[in-house]
Amino acid sequence: MGRNAHTKVLIVDNQPLYSIGLCALLDKHSKFNVIGTAVNFEEAVKLAEKGNPHLVIMEILPGKDDGMNLITKLKTMNPEISILILSIYDERFYSERVLRLGARGFVMKTSSSNIIMNAVSVVLEGKVFLSEQERDRIFQAMTEESSRGSKDWSVSLAKLSNREIQVFSLIGKGYGTIDIASKLNLSTKTIDTHKEHIKLKLHCSSSQELRQQAIEWSNHYQYLF
Repeated sequence: MGRNAHTKVLIVDNQPLYSIGLCALLDKHSKFNVIGTAVNFEEAVKLAEKGNPHLVIMEILPGKDDGMNLITKLKTMNPEISILILSIYDERFYSERVLRLGARGFVMKTSSSNIIMNAVSVVLEGKVFLSEQERDRIFQAMTEESSRGSKDWSVSLAKLSNREIQVFSLIGKGYGTIDIASKLNLSTKTIDTHKEHIKLKLHCSSSQELRQQAIEWSNHYQYLF
């Protein structure tokens, strides 16, 4: 469903300079009213409670400020809210995941301003926005098994829960169990449990193999939570 004039927009990004640029882009269109910008989960929830935005444009936040949790929280607060993920991260690894949680689209920050504004219009109409390449990838994944010899991370990582992806990413960056527990505000026992689940899902026979896969993932895609 399209919006009339003065669509209220909340921007959530841990890089304030990017939020400023996005505000400037939206200000060129009189129908948008940016009600605020937030840099973390807590600020976003407070602004959403106060301003009741129609649209949230958000990055997938790093560390314990998990963007997946924010999507769920915002949709609980207002099931009608439109959420567009605007991210530095590769859509191949998160688009399906965020859509399942209730977001309406995923666009990468490397996209042109025209594409970003098109994505905004599409999600406000109640439709789903993904790049043409990502739509094709999802369709191919639904209809046939990948025949490529190289590792298909989009398939492998789809097996993991949101929290398991966080743990896996941090392992790839060289963090140990204690550091990961501290970073995610969880117990070391919980982290060890997540590691065991990841090993099973990725068919790792040892902790060393798990670390090797996590490092490979990190080196190839530079993904950090």
